[in-house]
Amino acid sequence: MTTNDSASLRDRPMEPIRLDNLLINFTSEFNRIWNSNGTRARPATFWRPAPAPDLLPGYFPLGDILVPNNTSINGEIVAAVVCEATLQDHGNTRGKALSRPTDFELVWKESGSGAAMRTSIWRPIAPQGYVALGMTCSSDHGKPSLNAIRCVRADLVVAADLGDLLWDDKGSGAKLNFSAWSIDPPTAAAGEICFAPGTFIGAPSHNKPTTGPFAYALRIPIPVQVSAPAEAPVLTAHINPESAVAKVTQTARLPWFAVSDHAQPNDGFLHSRYYDLKRTDQYVLVGYGRNTTEQAQSIKWKAPRAQNAAAMRLFNRHTAVEFTKAWPAAMPSDIRATKFSACLPRDFTHTETSSSEWSESGSRVVIAMAAKLKSVAVYQMESHYELVREDGTEVTVPLGYTDDTRLVMSEYPPETVETVTPMPVMAANPSTEAITSGADVVAQSSPGSSTTTDSAP
Repeated sequence: MTTNDSASLRDRPMEPIRLDNLLINFTSEFNRIWNSNGTRARPATFWRPAPAPDLLPGYFPLGDILVPNNTSINGEIVAAVVCEATLQDHGNTRGKALSRPTDFELVWKESGSGAAMRTSIWRPIAPQGYVALGMTCSSDHGKPSLNAIRCVRADLVVAADLGDLLWDDKGSGAKLNFSAWSIDPPTAAAGEICFAPGTFIGAPSHNKPTTGPFAYALRIPIPVQVSAPAEAPVLTAHINPESAVAKVTQTARLPWFAVSDHAQPNDGFLHSRYYDLKRTDQYVLVGYGRNTTEQAQSIKWKAPRAQNAAAMRLFNRHTAVEFTKAWPAAMPSDIRATKFSACLPRDFTHTETSSSEWSESGSRVVIAMAAKLKSVAVYQMESHYELVREDGTEVTVPLGYTDDTRLVMSEYPPETVETVTPMPVMAANPSTEAITSGADVVAQSSPGSSTTTDSAP
């Protein structure tokens, strides 16, 4: 990406993440509130997210940002900001997604520290049914404006943990003690992303709190666009067929912070705001055979699998994305990184019942029973995953998965429906019923035709 491209993307707002009537977006613009200059404590600066009114009108911070240095973070750190959306469902009785705090509770002020500027740090008190996701810093000893931040409706967040120490006032000489801690989101459930908005939790001591204040993270579903499934092929002649046409059946959309793009490891927000993880499904031909005899015959093929451990490791190394569990395994230590936990939907990754099949790369033996004078073809479902940026470029190599549970056998000629017309009978005798035979089936065919699988020797 060129410098002009980055500047253009910075000036263009991201399509917001929508959760019910909550809109979530991101800003890399901040206003400095206070720094620890003049104290004998370690360096620290407090910043307030400042979403540009022309790009993000109506957006508010969820709390202030603390960084343990005195350098500018504008353009270096990205923080979440929120906005109230219009309710699409007028029957929604849960109320607004956002609310002003009702008041503020003092946590710390710099009195006695010798700081060059006055400051005070406050805990927002949320109205009933809402929670605060961060703290607010004031440039004097007065309470912040009630419009400084917004609280979020409780059903739109999830309980989080206190993470690492960001800063404390040890050595400052202030009359009150203070420490600030990062927020670590919980491990995401399948199909969800939990992430911290970049705020902090403050405590009136130098020790990590063990009970309260409570921390929260935002929780959003991973949107998946689903199209019609791949169609099972049908054998139409005594001719060796081809595999079915591959088609994109599901696309999961991931926000920029959930992907560690190896091409832009420190500039993801400016490189691609969203990434599309596309799943392409295809019924791949396992084998074809023709039985020219008057007796049923078994036909055996060796079916390779698309699973590849080396490709999976490369995919993860280039993107951080996992297919069998939540990622990342540990919270990043870089203060520029958004702390999150993400887990792909199980039906998207073929892990509805187990994830162990992702580590099985050995071939399977497929045995089909061909009825007399029949041709049979056996197919199995194969999925390929491709991660692309907003501009359509591919992030890394695709990843494949073979679903052994989705075997399809088709035979030619197909079984026909034969109707037997009953002869007139006496009323006392049971009536004769129509006799029908089955058509093409999945996994096992008509009488005399079936498929089984086994591990290849």
